[in-house]
Amino acid sequence: MQAKIFFGSTEAVTDTFSERVSPYSGEVVSTAPICSAEDARKALKIAQEAKVATKASTLSQRCSWLIDVAQKLRLNKEDIAKTLTDEVGKPITFARVEVERCIETLKLSAETMRTMHGETINTDAMPSGKKTTAFFTREPVGVVVAITPFNFPLNLVAHKLAPALVAGNTVVLKPTPEAPLTAYKFAKLFIESEYAIKDALSVVYGDAEVGSALITSDIPRVISFTGSVPVGEIITKNAGIKKVGLELGGNAATYVEKSADLALAANRCALGAFVNSGQVCISLQRIYVEADIYDEFASLMAEETKKLVVGSPYDDDTFMGPLIDDEAASRAMGWVESAIEEGAVPLLPPHREGRMFHPCVMANVTDDMAIVCEEVFAPIVSLVKVDSFDDALPRMNNSPYGLQFSVFTNDLKLTQRAISELDAGGIVINDMPTLRFDIQPYGGVKLSGVGREGPRFAIEEMTEIKSVVIC
Repeated sequence: MQAKIFFGSTEAVTDTFSERVSPYSGEVVSTAPICSAEDARKALKIAQEAKVATKASTLSQRCSWLIDVAQKLRLNKEDIAKTLTDEVGKPITFARVEVERCIETLKLSAETMRTMHGETINTDAMPSGKKTTAFFTREPVGVVVAITPFNFPLNLVAHKLAPALVAGNTVVLKPTPEAPLTAYKFAKLFIESEYAIKDALSVVYGDAEVGSALITSDIPRVISFTGSVPVGEIITKNAGIKKVGLELGGNAATYVEKSADLALAANRCALGAFVNSGQVCISLQRIYVEADIYDEFASLMAEETKKLVVGSPYDDDTFMGPLIDDEAASRAMGWVESAIEEGAVPLLPPHREGRMFHPCVMANVTDDMAIVCEEVFAPIVSLVKVDSFDDALPRMNNSPYGLQFSVFTNDLKLTQRAISELDAGGIVINDMPTLRFDIQPYGGVKLSGVGREGPRFAIEEMTEIKSVVIC
């Protein structure tokens, strides 16, 4: 099926198309128009013209819009899930989970916006003030540019579209080139809804040329980007005076302490390291294990990993499918081979078949190995032996990234220290750092990004405060 451009509510086609092949079968599964910088500018102009009507629309209509899309998404759940599996190789069971999470994100955004409000201000609280009627309100910023990645090509689109639209903005979406049809089908539900606001949403496709035209334009007030650090740096340098929200890379770590439930820790760490083939910003990459329990935990971790089914993403019992492309699979094998040369020991034999890369647990890893210093974005996890939390803490924090960390412990004081002293946007106790609920604020520190997602927090980013005084 062919994805199409949405110039506002109008579908358009071009003479040139790109083909998307399945990471699993190598067969063509979708096509998308090749857009130009001029296409991006056209979409922005339409969004600029539509923002007046979008701002003037009622909150009731916008909430009904999101709920209507959520209902239609549920009716089309199996088709959308299969499209996800076709385009990015996500196992069908997890593709269905992503559709369900997307539905939750839409509903939550509508519910959140219904309760978002300003507040009154006591201007006579200071001697320099006087008694007035003063308050502030939240207003839409106007135009939002949303740029999304391949690993969650439905729910991460929802995390940008839903808060932006329900707040009364217009949006130009540039989805990942790896899943154009997923984005098209989702956007089409918005545009064909009986509650849709004309021209409030546009969709264009492309890479650097289109992205540059979007971020350097004076039209958008907010750029919301999820992707790599290098692209995030380019956006930051070229966006100009506008709000920029960045959700970038991660190098998630966990600490396993001797009081923890080791069987639980191993089970959750295996899931956190290998879900979505490790292609998650908060995928568990580094496990710091107290020396007294290191060997026991390593054995448990290897056993839990062996249980994971690697195979066709269309089978219900498959846990791991292919990596996104050949380059990713080759890079993953390179990480493992480099670590082995440096002295690391694989607890399971490294195994690659084309884009299929089996989960790999590396033991005897040290802090100076590249496999723990950089984001691998692959199904590889490293075990590092430490003496205590005091030993692990600086090692966990010694990363340019700070998205999410976790600690497995039954020691309350250690829990309190971890929450206070770990340098990350999110801390999880007694579960994998890959745990995320869509209702929470989500984002990182350092090179992991700027700003927060999650419906309430994204709405705050995508609205402006207007202060009012009536004397």
